[in-house]
Amino acid sequence: MGISARQFEQLQERVSGKKRAAPQTAPNHSLILGVDPSLRGTGFGVVRLDKKNPATLAQGTIQCPAKWSRSECLVAISKTLREVIAAHRPTVCAIEGLFFAQNPKTALIMGEARGAAMAAIAESGLEIFEIAPRKVKQSIVGHGNAQKIAVAKMVQRMLALDELPAPDAADALALALTYWHLNKRFAINPTQKL
Repeated sequence: MGISARQFEQLQERVSGKKRAAPQTAPNHSLILGVDPSLRGTGFGVVRLDKKNPATLAQGTIQCPAKWSRSECLVAISKTLREVIAAHRPTVCAIEGLFFAQNPKTALIMGEARGAAMAAIAESGLEIFEIAPRKVKQSIVGHGNAQKIAVAKMVQRMLALDELPAPDAADALALALTYWHLNKRFAINPTQKL
């Protein structure tokens, strides 16, 4: 019967009497920024967690008209996210994970928007966690193939919003809520820091 290298290290630690370091736990974040990056419509949402129910502090979509150049859009994304962060002081950010686009040009443009968002967020010192779109749908609606409207309706319900949020803002709020769900005290699969 064999043992793994990790099991052997653990055995050596026990025999030598060394105490193992306590496992690190995720910090308790109470203000979460969710970002759904896109060149023409980047969604954002700030959610405050309290003992009873999460509440929305801010939400919106950074709209960039089709006549704007890509560089103008990237500046607008960065500038707006800096303003949102300065106004609400979130402690962590959940951003939508990469998806595989069939069109390389589309993937490149999405990557640029994501990069502009991440640069502004990282500049402010926030931890950034990436969450796959499928995991967000699973967390919010209950299955990974949910439609955008189903996600928006569940976000509206979970945050007790008077109106249905715009699609990109709903996705950003869903990211924030998913981060919260995945990092609760007894979470099985916590999110991974970028």
